[in-house]
Amino acid sequence: MNKIVPGIVGVHEITVIPGMLATAYSSGTLDVFATPSLIAYMEKTAMESVAGYLPETQTTVGTEVHVTHNKATSVGKKLVFKSLLSKIDDRQLVFNVEAYEGDTLIGAGTHTRYIVDTERFLRKL
Repeated sequence: MNKIVPGIVGVHEITVIPGMLATAYSSGTLDVFATPSLIAYMEKTAMESVAGYLPETQTTVGTEVHVTHNKATSVGKKLVFKSLLSKIDDRQLVFNVEAYEGDTLIGAGTHTRYIVDTERFLRKL
């Protein structure tokens, strides 16, 4: 198993469907790609980028998101999400995250995750 180091890149592609819209999330009144969807796919991209570097007994949990949602997107559009692991501090992982519709940046920011022992984490609930 390789060590988690800065520079790990993640990429995830989707096509916008009705369940991803602001009206579906009750986060807006227009049928456009929802900010909660944007954030969820940014988190997913970051999470999956490092998952293969962890033992089966560990995972990562999201703790912080700072993003801008710069452009509206509609059903049927293809989006590409990218993450770059920019900083590691013990169990803390900080990612730069971006989302694109074609060549157009529709959202960007940072996302922080922590490496946790799955069973220990769940016992604390």
